[in-house]
Amino acid sequence: MAAVQKLYPRGTVKRIVKAHSNRSVSKNADILIFLDYMLFMQELMREASIRSRKSGEKNISANTVRKVTEVRCLRSI
Repeated sequence: MAAVQKLYPRGTVKRIVKAHSNRSVSKNADILIFLDYMLFMQELMREASIRSRKSGEKNISANTVRKVTEVRCLRSI
């Protein structure tokens, strides 16, 4: 029987959150943190893809992602 591959290291996520907040993470909170992260990345890549297509680029570059994050930060202010 093949071993199940993990999507992410749960212990690492819990350790990172605990280090930044000085609080423990409840049993399944790390799963929700990971899912929120994945939704953020999906939305970021979708926005970067749209922006790169509009500007005539064939690939998504780091510069395109940076521009999208700058626009998103300005909108939230």
